Amino acid sequence: MLIGEHRHTIDAKNRLSLPAKFRQELGKKVVVTYGLDNCLFVYPLKEWGEVAQGLAALSFGQASTRDFNRFILGGAVETDVDAMGRILIPDFQREFAGLSTKVVVAGIHSRLEIWDEDRWKEYTGRIKKQADMLAEKLGEIGAI
Repeated sequence: MLIGEHRHTIDAKNRLSLPAKFRQELGKKVVVTYGLDNCLFVYPLKEWGEVAQGLAALSFGQASTRDFNRFILGGAVETDVDAMGRILIPDFQREFAGLSTKVVVAGIHSRLEIWDEDRWKEYTGRIKKQADMLAEKLGEIGAI
């Protein structure tokens, strides 16, 4: 399971070193795609296959389904994890997520999220203030 947050740096060649504790679970190839809330999602290949299959199974008759498929699938790249545990972040993804040099890599169960460090601080500061309300809503639907 991928959990926890780690601060890392993107180097001058757009390479990001993945946290060592995640590398074995991620494997030698990963898929990086546009994420929600202006971050990037990183999936192990096997998990990505399940995500892509689930999206492909949705009816393309609805514009929102087509749009979301284009966003997630069209924004995806498969990339190797090099011997040093680094992945390449393409310019178009870096621009989408507004990634500066300093980033946060957050483990979110079956995927990683890559956030610009300042955006992460802003986002988590806002969410921490809402944690009780979010727990209440999840409790109402029996999720926790």
